[in-house]
Amino acid sequence: MPFFKITLIRSSIGLPKKTQGVLNALGLRKRMATVFKPVNPSTAGQIMRIKELVAVSEVEEALTNAEMRERRRPDPGLRTSLPSTKNTPRGNYLNIGTEILRNLIFFSFLLRWTRKGVLQLKGRGLFGTVAEAYISIRRTLYGIFLKSPGVRSQVQKQVTEAITKLEGKLVPQGPGISRYLTLPKEGWTEQQVRAELEILGGMEHTRWEDGLVSGAVYHGGNELIKLQSEAFEKFSVANPIHPDVFPGVRKMEAEIVAMVLAMFNAPAGGAGVTTSGGTESILMACLSARQKARAERGVTEPEMVIPDTAHAAFRKAGAYFGIKVHLVACPAPTYSVHIPSVSRLINSNTILLVGSAPNFPHGIVDDITSLSRLALRKKGSLPLHVDCCLGSFLVPFLARAGFPTVPFDFTLKGVTSISCDTHKYGFAPKGNSVLLYRTSALRTYQYFVSADWSGGVYASPSIAGSRPGALIATCWASLMSQGESGYIDSCHKIVGAAKKIESTIREHPSLRDDLTVMGKPLVSVVAFTSRTLNVYDLADAMSSKGWHLNALQRPPAIHVAVTLPVVAAVDKLIGDLVAVVEEEKEKERVRIVEGKGAKGGAKGDAAALYGVAGSLPNPSVVNSLAEGFLDTLYKA
Repeated sequence: MPFFKITLIRSSIGLPKKTQGVLNALGLRKRMATVFKPVNPSTAGQIMRIKELVAVSEVEEALTNAEMRERRRPDPGLRTSLPSTKNTPRGNYLNIGTEILRNLIFFSFLLRWTRKGVLQLKGRGLFGTVAEAYISIRRTLYGIFLKSPGVRSQVQKQVTEAITKLEGKLVPQGPGISRYLTLPKEGWTEQQVRAELEILGGMEHTRWEDGLVSGAVYHGGNELIKLQSEAFEKFSVANPIHPDVFPGVRKMEAEIVAMVLAMFNAPAGGAGVTTSGGTESILMACLSARQKARAERGVTEPEMVIPDTAHAAFRKAGAYFGIKVHLVACPAPTYSVHIPSVSRLINSNTILLVGSAPNFPHGIVDDITSLSRLALRKKGSLPLHVDCCLGSFLVPFLARAGFPTVPFDFTLKGVTSISCDTHKYGFAPKGNSVLLYRTSALRTYQYFVSADWSGGVYASPSIAGSRPGALIATCWASLMSQGESGYIDSCHKIVGAAKKIESTIREHPSLRDDLTVMGKPLVSVVAFTSRTLNVYDLADAMSSKGWHLNALQRPPAIHVAVTLPVVAAVDKLIGDLVAVVEEEKEKERVRIVEGKGAKGGAKGDAAALYGVAGSLPNPSVVNSLAEGFLDTLYKA
């Protein structure tokens, strides 16, 4: 055996505890191992033992007990071997404990961020991770640049100017405009109120009544509005928070939920709630998924995986409820969510998958069947929400109206919740939506109960406490008056008009070479883009003809959401679109003749008003504009 191995063993074992403590304190043990020359192993062991005893004897005679306590320190090289209780002061144990705690905290921190890094690489891959890091750094640096002296003041000046122009359009000013900023000293007569209501109703606006507005107003006809008005009047003071006071409202709400559950093929035991709109329905679905994961799996850092075309309400839910949102691309040519990317992003923190039927931007129904398979891969522990707010009372009736359809509802076993806006193609007044669950247990996770409140036991099924029973009554009246036949008929008209717009863009000689329909829309929305023309110029030109279409971004595009009023104006829409495209093509030809070159398709992104941002690396400027817009809404 080599000599150095013997010295290491002898220096760590076989010595009296007192000797070990002294040698440790003075750091003699390591030094002793270096003074010997290679000799016979047996002789070396004897010499080592004698030298150790002599050294210990000399040290014990030279140091007093007080000096020993003062100078004794643990050997840094031997911190892993604990000194004996007899010879180690209490302070050393405290130091060792502190060191262990520090190491535990460090390794915990290291483990956590290593895990995050592994999940990031698993979900996005190396190139995706690098791209995200680049975007984050670019956004941060651009934000610093915007806050630098000189730049900040110039940016703020331009933002203020833009908001001022916006106020000029939205807030009426000048002679003949009455502003009421305080209560009248004496209440108005009924005639005065009615007269002012007529003035307010007649203010200049985009003519949705003539079918010139994409989406926004889901009008079911004047006769239905009269019926809804009667229902509203009859239940104007009703509040479902008091079911014993308003039993009729409780009954109508339960029946609305039951009817919509049946429409989406819910299994026995399905449950649901009514909400104030699609956003609240989506918020509650996300909250339920978060609470379920926390209670059943102990998830404290929740994440959900959504298509980047999913409604902005999912991002709002992430901000409100502390849920990390993973956006998955919906690439051309299908513009449907990329399923392999969704699969890679699923991890132990995932609480929810999301699909749209259809999505708002392009009117595309995601591959809900594949998403269902992914959800079931987790043995039912991973919820899948289908946002059918826009599809509402169209998608369930596509087949019966004679149009192609795809699986999207509770017939897919992985689907656990569905949101459906009854105030869209259900034609109920605004403020109506339904959230459906596969089981009542899932619905329970969105409830709020406070058992020890001094005002009594408080319980509410969703965000709101008091709710307008009148809106529930108008929704019930709308569903009962339309019936299945009415909704099949409206589906036939609305989807038929959308198909007409789509086929014209694909086939018309003036449109087919310049406009491209995005994906294969199945329902009421048709989105189109262009590589040869600036689609935002097209949108502006259509606006000059009285149309209000939706501008999209990433990529730049326009869409038309067909409603019953649009059905009546679809031929005018197509004619105006052909004329506008011809005008823009002529402008392109003139630019080329003048040597300016073709303007071409839109290269960047435009700031539109429905949940889109801008093209700047840092969105702070767009955020300021959006906040200014919201502030303007409350200027009397």
